[in-house]
Amino acid sequence: MRAQPFKWIARGEPFQKQANGSTAAFPPILEHLIRQRGLPAGVDLEGYLRPRLRDLADPFLIPDMKIAVDRVFEAIDKGQKVCIYGDYDVDGVTSITLMRRILIAYGLTPRHFIPRRGPEGYGLSTAALERCMEEGPKPDLLITVDCGTVSIKEVAALRADGIDVVIVDHHEPDPAGRPDCCALVNPKCGSDFTYLCAAGVVFKLGHAMMKTRFIDLDLKELIDLVAVATISDIVPMIGENRLMVRHGLKHLPSTLNPGLRALQEVTGMNGHATSMDVGFRIGPRLNAAGRMDVPEDALATLTTDCRRLANDLAQKLDAYNKERQSHEGLIRREAVEMLLQNFDPAKDPVIVLGSRTWHHGVVGIVASRLMRQYHKPTFVIAIDEDGIGKGSGRSIDGISLVEAIRACEDDLLAGGGHAMAAGLSISEEKMDRFRTRFAEYVLNHTSAEQRQPKLMYDAEISFDQLSLEFLASYDLLQPFGNGNPQPVFISRDVGLSRPPLHMKNNHLRFMLRQGYHEQDAVFFGGGEYPLPDPPWDIAFTIDRNTFRGRTTLQLIIQDVRAAE
Repeated sequence: MRAQPFKWIARGEPFQKQANGSTAAFPPILEHLIRQRGLPAGVDLEGYLRPRLRDLADPFLIPDMKIAVDRVFEAIDKGQKVCIYGDYDVDGVTSITLMRRILIAYGLTPRHFIPRRGPEGYGLSTAALERCMEEGPKPDLLITVDCGTVSIKEVAALRADGIDVVIVDHHEPDPAGRPDCCALVNPKCGSDFTYLCAAGVVFKLGHAMMKTRFIDLDLKELIDLVAVATISDIVPMIGENRLMVRHGLKHLPSTLNPGLRALQEVTGMNGHATSMDVGFRIGPRLNAAGRMDVPEDALATLTTDCRRLANDLAQKLDAYNKERQSHEGLIRREAVEMLLQNFDPAKDPVIVLGSRTWHHGVVGIVASRLMRQYHKPTFVIAIDEDGIGKGSGRSIDGISLVEAIRACEDDLLAGGGHAMAAGLSISEEKMDRFRTRFAEYVLNHTSAEQRQPKLMYDAEISFDQLSLEFLASYDLLQPFGNGNPQPVFISRDVGLSRPPLHMKNNHLRFMLRQGYHEQDAVFFGGGEYPLPDPPWDIAFTIDRNTFRGRTTLQLIIQDVRAAE
């Protein structure tokens, strides 16, 4: 069963090969792609394509930043006991690592704590806080990173116990109010930096501390951690995110962090780092530890100063990732079997699936894959032996999962997150009712046209325009990600030079021909469905492929249709 076919839609005005008013320093296609991403006419292209760290904005523009800095310095000056409490995903463990490095540089030795996804759940849960207090001395100051914004009851209990709380987060605030904390450093509470991930906010806190009381700490040496978090958390690749990721990726191959260096070695990265490398190699291995309920191993990988230990830990994370992939494959196959029984991809507006045999740590990945395959807002739920389900959701453009959760909150035990990715807890007996109400919400808030799968392409180009010189200028658009998607191109009337090569996981490899020009291409998952007879129109992204010291331009196929 395959989803509805994509409707191909050009993004903005068609590209004209001899565009008027193009900038001499950059190829016309580059300026065309940038303008389509919303850069207003007159904005300096040089500054956009080669952003500088000195252009970072004043960190005190973020709400409560000065209050947080003052309270942290009070803890440093008084030698108070501090605990950093963070989430179990990549953004959480990198945020803890950053916060820890900053505090140590100021002479404080904090302890840290990460909840376990399965038994304790996300954020400042009661169960996790109880274990946190049991495992170490009661802190005078608890600094939460990547969580805490909506933990009103939990923060009140901490304050009643004499513990001050500083929250450093980026999640959506609760309309009902804010926690009774010393400071809530969250750009979404009133600033222009709403796109930052938690590690980005921690970096801004470190910047604010350095501006207040300078010490010999080079924050630029830590920016690779911010890059890894920003890419892995799929926050918009705009503004300062783009700036920090661009510089972080440059720094990553020569990083001073033994754990990041070991992860690059275990994943086969060869002295060059892209957002794709982080998103598909480093990020999944750091996340895998949290998914397998051993997030401390991910944190230990990033915080150790010992290269040998870092190598051993990176190998462990790689093994966790293989185990995660095994669980994911099993759940995905079972989920598709469920869909085959009672799901109509042309009519049903949502996917909500659950099982008592599924591993809670990988349901988010499966939800993401099903959402992309069927273009439906999706929740995949792992149900425990007590009938309590913990699920992860992924959405399509136009549907906020946070708003949908609020509309269905009477049927849920808990829920929250981002517009495009969220989590929930639900009783097993409420799942059918939630599916119905979730579907009603989606139907009431979207049109049929909005729900149709769309493939937005940036420009039509021919194979004779593709070259390594083209790739070099194209690379200036990086880093790609949410808000700055990798450009999608189309080419028409494309044939095959030889039959497709079938690879593992239903991937296909082509040698494509257009006129006298040939191009190597890969279609990930392309073997899952029958393809039309060539000639084709193809939609694709481009990538740099280096093999045995030779670099070529490779097409990554996004969709294929019969040539029009």
